[in-house]
Amino acid sequence: MLLAGAGAGAATLLCGTAAPATAAPTAPPPAPAPGTGPATAELPAGLAPYASYWFPDSLPAGTPGPGITWRSLMRWTPESDPDLAYNTATVPLAPRFTPVPPNTTARAGQARIASLVSFGNTAGNPAQGSPTADYYALTHWAYIDELVFWGGSSGEGIVLAPNAPVTDAAHRNGVRVLGNVFLPPVPYGGDLQWTRDLVRQDSLGRFPVAEKLVEVARAYGFDGWFVNAETEGGDSELAARMQRFLRALRAAGEPHGLSITWYDAMNSTGKVGWQGALNELNQEFYEDRRGKVADTMFVDFRWTRAKLAASGALADRLGRSRHELWAAVDMESHGWNSTVDWDAIVPRGSDHVVSYGFYRPEWTRNHLADRSPGAFHRADDRFWTGESLDPAHPSPEDTWRAPATVVADRSTVTALPFACSFNTGHGECWYEDGEPVSDTGWNHLGLQDRLPGRRWAVHTTGTRPEVTLDFARAWRGGSSLLVAGGLTAPVSVGLHATRLPLTRSTVAELVHSTESGPVTVELGVATREPSGAGQEVPYTWLKAKTLGTGQGWRTTRVRLSDLAGGTAHGLAVRITRRGKEPVRWRLGALTVREAAARPRPATPGTPAVSTSSQQSGKAALRLTWQRSAGPVRHYEVSRVLPDGTRRFLGGSCGTALHVPAVERAGREKAAVFDIRAVDELYAVSAPARTTLTWA
Repeated sequence: MLLAGAGAGAATLLCGTAAPATAAPTAPPPAPAPGTGPATAELPAGLAPYASYWFPDSLPAGTPGPGITWRSLMRWTPESDPDLAYNTATVPLAPRFTPVPPNTTARAGQARIASLVSFGNTAGNPAQGSPTADYYALTHWAYIDELVFWGGSSGEGIVLAPNAPVTDAAHRNGVRVLGNVFLPPVPYGGDLQWTRDLVRQDSLGRFPVAEKLVEVARAYGFDGWFVNAETEGGDSELAARMQRFLRALRAAGEPHGLSITWYDAMNSTGKVGWQGALNELNQEFYEDRRGKVADTMFVDFRWTRAKLAASGALADRLGRSRHELWAAVDMESHGWNSTVDWDAIVPRGSDHVVSYGFYRPEWTRNHLADRSPGAFHRADDRFWTGESLDPAHPSPEDTWRAPATVVADRSTVTALPFACSFNTGHGECWYEDGEPVSDTGWNHLGLQDRLPGRRWAVHTTGTRPEVTLDFARAWRGGSSLLVAGGLTAPVSVGLHATRLPLTRSTVAELVHSTESGPVTVELGVATREPSGAGQEVPYTWLKAKTLGTGQGWRTTRVRLSDLAGGTAHGLAVRITRRGKEPVRWRLGALTVREAAARPRPATPGTPAVSTSSQQSGKAALRLTWQRSAGPVRHYEVSRVLPDGTRRFLGGSCGTALHVPAVERAGREKAAVFDIRAVDELYAVSAPARTTLTWA
């Protein structure tokens, strides 16, 4: 994550009182690629790392445009990659489970969802976030099986590797992430030579580019490749070689847990003929006589009800799951206003026909005039949950069939300790212990928490309050959970589905505050599942605290010893108003852990400024350090000013951070930086310190 402006003065931070920023309705200009553009308007070029992109081997004729570097994948090696430390994901893919669905229409074990997301232009995906809150900070991982880091263009590069923040966030929630191989149509600059380069064999019959693709995925820590061959002009011989290439790619990647999704474009004649189906013309790219060729297939937008039914039937005959077929659903232009024949994919009254894939669901951000974080999450919640904004009480049937009404949610909360500070991975400030320590907008999905999967399952006999992730105040990170409204009866808000073991020493802690209206707060712990889909979760309610108005953040401990020997299947809170005022209650953090004290994380080792550039009292730099001993969630980097004030600069799950702009503080001789390790309960290590001497 990159936070600019860690400058000379510790300016007053107004995060808690400033009005939300309103973003421009158009996207910011693309950021420069490494080595081609200035790190800031006033600093020399070359230090900002970006997600990697390549051509398979041959480069285009001519000269790349501003901010673009043309690279050959065949010339890439991990040892020669100057940005490897910045692009490497470190969070392992978490296992997840499926709780009993909160409504009667969502089904487990049937349709799944793939999501094709463009987070930025191919050459403009920062490796570690950027200094703006205006970002597609998706949080509804509970409904997604596979995320494709969509991109690639003839003018930039056609092989795109995911950046580390996206992969780390997805893995924390059990979602696989694929890079993209895009062989573009000729009208969009496609060159058949790139297809030939991709599938070229050496003298021993091996496919060198397939081996490179596996090497990249393993080095960067993501889960495989989405292969999209749309360049016209091929023949059956080229198609046969493509099929053998896919088989080689899968064979090389399978021992490392990598997978392939094939896009329905090139068919067995070598022509690009989008079928909108799995059929005899493209079956060989999915399954042949020897077995599996691709793990899943993304079925082109030209599908019909009959074609999908036939596709599912063919998958059955091949011995494959019909839910390994993603029926493409185009969200780019109209989002939830799109016309979709949902019954062709996920009929209400019978088994799901196939799975489905959202193309460009970041529409929820891109269509907004106000792209502040709060406005984005309101739109994104509606997209994934539906108009009711409550998966336990879906809206009546309408034209938009929200994922929460179709697909059962999943969770990865299965072990202690567990903590959530309701941090979405972006914000307008950064908070620590309830205090702002940076007033700069930021985004970095790798710092995102495991958020509640059901947004928001609310039960009350009275008026339903507004429940949202809010950015005006936070305990840690950039956001907190806000419950606001004129409560006329107790209100319960479902939080996480869990599988947490409970012992005599297990405790839960809530960090919360009341800005308006005194309330009584209870913690709900479910020790069993509901009796069936759509039934209320059977929480045991444990009194936490009665809070008065304006008392600031309070930490409340709840002992769970009476539930020892069982398993926590779900967590919730219940709020009861104790006066006549409207309520504004915030939950800043929730933790479940063993009561015994835990040691602080170990201090990171050997911090250093690996490279830097200075100009006119400003610097851009790259910091590196060695991984701390023991488990670490992420690392945080701060600037220590001469008066001792600490300003947050950014964080990373890895062991390197690019800082785009540091200003000299008065006449200081050196800028001082602290790197701290942070564990799952947000305890921080003693700092490791390094300096940058001012020229």
